[in-house]
Amino acid sequence: MRLLTRDDVIKAVAGGDDVTIAQIIGTGATIDELAEAQAWLANDEPLMNAGKPLATGRVRELVDILSELEADEVEEKETGPVASQE
Repeated sequence: MRLLTRDDVIKAVAGGDDVTIAQIIGTGATIDELAEAQAWLANDEPLMNAGKPLATGRVRELVDILSELEADEVEEKETGPVASQE
């Protein structure tokens, strides 16, 4: 069992900033757990139809982090990047 490294997360998670990458690594998850979380996000219906229980533990934490990242990306696409006010 190998824990995630920064390089693993950067390769697997597009658009992740330093805080998000640190949150993912901070879960103590493995590469397999990250892959499972991404599978849940991509399409949970086949997993549920196959009788797989809902994500729990570190996988659930990863699903939550990745869901938030996805929501931020969608919001940015709809509203455009936030301009800094000086």
